[in-house]
Amino acid sequence: MWGYEMFAKNMGQIDRIIRAIVGVIALVLFFTLAGALKWVALVVAVLMLATSAMGSCPPYAILGINTCKR
Repeated sequence: MWGYEMFAKNMGQIDRIIRAIVGVIALVLFFTLAGALKWVALVVAVLMLATSAMGSCPPYAILGINTCKR
């Protein structure tokens, strides 16, 4: 389970679009906030944009969730 299956596509198009939007919003917050919240926004942005670009969410794989239509 911790091999290739962990990074297999398991996200549908709507899921990926929502994550991309959340990632962009978090990135904007990174540039507008100050203090510790700034860095939290950056982490959220990186995670959301990376999973959206890959089409794979490791927690989905662990929980057996798949929103990808095949």
